[in-house]
Formats: sequence, structure tokens, C-alpha cells
Amino acid sequence: MNLTLPLTREKAGVLKAGDSVYLSGEIYTARDAAHQRFAELLDTGKTLPFSPENAVIYYVGPTPAPPGRVIGSAGPTTSYRMDAYAPRLLALGLRGMIGKGKRSAEVVSAMKSAGAVYFGAIGGAGALLAECVKSAEVIAFEDLGTEAVRRLIIENFPVTVIIDSNGENLYETGRNRYLQSR
Repeated sequence: MNLTLPLTREKAGVLKAGDSVYLSGEIYTARDAAHQRFAELLDTGKTLPFSPENAVIYYVGPTPAPPGRVIGSAGPTTSYRMDAYAPRLLALGLRGMIGKGKRSAEVVSAMKSAGAVYFGAIGGAGALLAECVKSAEVIAFEDLGTEAVRRLIIENFPVTVIIDSNGENLYETGRNRYLQSR
């Protein structure tokens, strides 16, 4: 399925755990250090460097861009490191997250309330994923280096819906289907 961003509640609502999706449009990068700063901004009544409403955050710290490229290798990082911060961003309208690995029960509950989805990207394929990035611009926290917040424009970025907006979790249902087939 091809999906053009932004990711509205309606678009997220049709996605089901296990769906293969090609995302195109604008996303933001942020890892744990940036998420900690997001929390500090919100705690002091300041605004985030981008509007989380209908946005998608990719948990990635890309390598520097080689000559002729807009970005270096851009593979997903382990998502649970953002679990302490995700519910707050979801309450502000964040609609999608891209990463790898499991999410906490608190994040899944917040996703259901927000009508949000968690996409998995293939770990170890960062160089291939980077080919889907058409532009990259640092928009905040440049001092964090590779973990600075970036605005990416992506085209046909391949992901799988791991947890849908109803809370169905491919890591659980897929494993159960496998065990039942044995």
C-alpha cells in the first residue's frame, strides 16, 4: 500500500498490523537525546521544533551524508528507548513512529487513544533506506550531531505496520500464528 503523509487519524485507522506500506512525504528524525529535550521544552511551556499533529517520527541517527547524497546510512534504532516520552507526544497528536523492536504497554495504550501506528523498518538496511530519503534538513538540536532533529522528505520508504491504532501487535499475533501452525 502506498501512503502519502501527513498521517491523519483516518489514514492511520485503515492500517492493520502486518500491512506493508510505502510512505512518502515529510517525517522527522529523533532519538532519545532529542526526546529528552522535547520533554524539557514541554515542561517549560515552550513549543517543539515541529508540530507533532499528524506527524511521523523516525527513530534514527543517520550517518553523515557521503558526497552526492542527502543523508548517510539511516537504519532504525531500538524504539523502547523512547517509550518514556512517546505517550506525551502521542497526546499532542503524533500519529506515527518508525523504529524497531517492542513497545511498552503504556505506549500501546497511548497509541490506541491517539489513533496512532507504530511502523517497523528493517534494521541493518540503513544504506538502502537512505535511498528513499530525497532531502534532509537539521531543524533542531544541531549540537546532538547525528541525533539532531531532521526534517526528511521520503519517497516509497518501506515499512511494516507492527502495532495498529487498535493495538493489534504483529510481534504477538505473528508469533501466535506461527506457533499454531506447527
